[in-house]
Amino acid sequence: MTDAKIHVANLTKSFGDLLVLDDISFDIAKGEFVCVVGPTGCGKTTFLNLLTRLYQPTSGDLYIDNQLADPRTHNISFAFQEPSSMPWLTVKQNIEFGLKVKKIPREEIDKRVDRILKLLGLHELSDAYPHQLSVSAEQRVIIGRAFSTYPDLLLMDEPYGQMDIKMRFYLEDEVLKLWKEFGSTVLFITHNIEEAIYLAERIIILTNKPATIKEIITVDLPRPRSVTSDEFIKLRRHVTDQIKWW
Repeated sequence: MTDAKIHVANLTKSFGDLLVLDDISFDIAKGEFVCVVGPTGCGKTTFLNLLTRLYQPTSGDLYIDNQLADPRTHNISFAFQEPSSMPWLTVKQNIEFGLKVKKIPREEIDKRVDRILKLLGLHELSDAYPHQLSVSAEQRVIIGRAFSTYPDLLLMDEPYGQMDIKMRFYLEDEVLKLWKEFGSTVLFITHNIEEAIYLAERIIILTNKPATIKEIITVDLPRPRSVTSDEFIKLRRHVTDQIKWW
């Protein structure tokens, strides 16, 4: 048994003759913010799909709170790169959607949604529809919806992949704000090294497939982090060198 929030034990995944993940093991602590990086196509998203049971492991397994990972029994939320707000629902209705599915009492729903709207600066937009929002505001709605269930575990798969640098930094700060507020465990998949160093407490670097763990790095930099500091730049160069596979 382990105190880890996520325990990955000798995880291997093949699709026919294609070996994607090869005997991967690591732990993620409760309340930790961990980023996973690696070469394009190395299996980062495959790992998330195994954690959510869209795929089954070929061998080894994943555990959440010492139980086999199962999104039906664990309080897991998701935020992905593709737009996922429901266009027929208002901002408020989008954020409360998961709470209604979980049959949370109405009074508690209103309390949580109001808290999220205030934290993300969306209160004045609560009755607007997604098509009336800027791209960054819509993404804040998606983030707010993910955090509204007070998830034990939040899985994020390159949620800012299509956004410009200024917008990315703004939304990264929003995620950090909510993470500190709610204490969720966050597993964040990204191909952006700077983003990983800006966000993470630890970075898991995967090799090209068949993916194994090349290195796990502790990011011991003060927050808020400066992307122009000598320490940040040094770490960015190191992670970049580790990912290179050509």
